[in-house]
Amino acid sequence: MYYFCTLFDSNYLSRGLALHNSLEKVCKDYHLFIFAFDDAAYDILNKLKLNHTTIIPLSKFEDEELLSVKADRTAGEYCWTATPKTIYYVIKKFNVDICTYVDADVYFYSSPKVIFDELGNDSILITEHRFSPEYKGEEKKSGIYCVQFISFRNDEFGLKALAWWKDQCITWCYNRLEDGKFGDQMYLDDWTTRFEKVHVLKHLGGGIAGWNVSQYEFFRDKKVFYAIEKKSSQKFDVVFYHFHYLKFYTNGKLDLGPRIISKKVKEYFYKPYLRELEDNKRKIHELNPHIDPHGTEKQNYNWRTPIRYLRRKVFGLHNVYNLKDLLSR
Repeated sequence: MYYFCTLFDSNYLSRGLALHNSLEKVCKDYHLFIFAFDDAAYDILNKLKLNHTTIIPLSKFEDEELLSVKADRTAGEYCWTATPKTIYYVIKKFNVDICTYVDADVYFYSSPKVIFDELGNDSILITEHRFSPEYKGEEKKSGIYCVQFISFRNDEFGLKALAWWKDQCITWCYNRLEDGKFGDQMYLDDWTTRFEKVHVLKHLGGGIAGWNVSQYEFFRDKKVFYAIEKKSSQKFDVVFYHFHYLKFYTNGKLDLGPRIISKKVKEYFYKPYLRELEDNKRKIHELNPHIDPHGTEKQNYNWRTPIRYLRRKVFGLHNVYNLKDLLSR
C-alpha cells in the first residue's frame, strides 16, 4: 500500500481532483490523505466521495504552532510552511510505514512502484529539479531538489529529518531568496550529508516538468508514455509530470509558463491535462457554482509587460494562449 498526502484549497480543486484521478488510473493499492485548506474544498471533496481518500479539514490539522505564524505568511507561504506537518500528521495519526507528500499539480502516467522499489530500505526520498542547461542558474534561486514528491519512512531516520524540516519551516518559510533559504525547498539542499539513509531519485520519469522537459524526446505507445534523454539516449517511462506555473486568467487566456515546451509535449501532456481540469471544473460547479477551482487570476500589465513579451518571443518561451483555441486545435 502506498500512502500519499497533499494539500490545497478551493482555488486548486480542479488540479487536486486530477491528481486523484491519475492515481486511480495507475495505482491499485494506495491511499491519499487530502488536507483541505478551506471549508469550500472540504465540502466539495466530501460530496464527491472519492475512492481511497481521507479528507482532513484545516480545523483538525492546524495546531498552535501553525496558527502562531499564519498571519505572517501569505496563503502560498502558509501551504509551504504546513507541508512537512501534513506528512508528520499522517505518520503519527495513522501509523503508516511510509508517507509521501505530492504536490496537487502533479499527474501520474504510470505506477509509482518503480520509485518505491528504488527507495529500497532507505528512509527518505527526494527528487532533483534536473534543470535543463538553459535554466541551470535557477538552482541558486530555488534549490537542487523540488518538494513535489518527497517520502519519509516511519523510523528514526525519516522522523529525524522530518522533525528538523518541520521546525525550520515554522521558523522561516517565505517566497523569497534569503540567506540560502527559499520557501520550504532549499532546506533540502544538504540532506544527503546532513541526514542518513537519504536517497536521491535516479529514475528520470519521476519529476518531468517545464524546467527540465526540453532535455527529453517523448513517445507514446497506446496509452503509455515514455521518453529518451537526448544527452544519454537513456529510455524511461514517464511516472509523473509536474504542471507547475500553469495560470488561468479572467480574460480566457492561459499561461503554460516561460519555458521551452515542444508541440509534442503540449499534445501529449498539457492538452489532455487541461481538458481534464475543465471536466473537473464542470463537476465541481454542479455542486457549487460559486467556486473558482482553477484559481483564475487577473492578467496584470505594467511597463515590464512588453519587455517580458519580447523576451519570451525571442527565446521561444511565450506559451500564452486562449484556452478555448488551444483545446480546439
